[in-house]
Amino acid sequence: MHNIPHKITQVTTRIEKAALHANRNPQDITLLAVSKRQPEDAILEAYRSGLRHFGENYVQEALAKIERLKLPQAVWHFIGPIQSNKTSQIAEHFHWVHAIERLKIARRLSEQRNPKYPPLNVCLQINIDNETTKAGVTPEDAEALALQITELPNLKLRGLMAIPLRVVIPQHNDDAFTRMKQLFKRLKKHDSLSTIDTLSMGMSTDMESAIQQGATIVRVGTALFGPRTN
Repeated sequence: MHNIPHKITQVTTRIEKAALHANRNPQDITLLAVSKRQPEDAILEAYRSGLRHFGENYVQEALAKIERLKLPQAVWHFIGPIQSNKTSQIAEHFHWVHAIERLKIARRLSEQRNPKYPPLNVCLQINIDNETTKAGVTPEDAEALALQITELPNLKLRGLMAIPLRVVIPQHNDDAFTRMKQLFKRLKKHDSLSTIDTLSMGMSTDMESAIQQGATIVRVGTALFGPRTN
């Protein structure tokens, strides 16, 4: 009904071509299907077609999907802004969180993560273009926050995430992706940040540019599912 297998093939082909053009192994890049506001039958079709990583922005919507779909091998990523009163649900039900920007939220997630579970994988959200209307820690403050997060027992700092300025021409984000790569490489050199291995950036329109600059996770919604249902 949604023709998702064909769309997955199209997207994975784009990823493979971009990776090879950048002299990278396509297997090092994870396709994260942004399933927010998408119907459950579309998610199920994507899962049955081989996708395993799904990204959600809204806690209640995501919890309903997780409970009803019961996809045993699915890896659920929370990619939206995090409210303090939602941290316990996120800590319990998700495998990844991509939008850490405050130590308070990180502490709550660590405290509310069941220690019987593996540590929650987290990424710092970087406000790479210093937009006043966008969430995220500044590049200058990223290292300090990263070091504080490494002290939290039930979190595992995996890397960085960014959403650059919305532009008409995708290539105009090349500079932002380059700066993200430089920040990523700088943090990885720190002895206390050895777990950093993830650079989450790039979407349906600009994934090629992001892959060229080292993205290890690309977050793709429209190219897989079509426009969101609202």
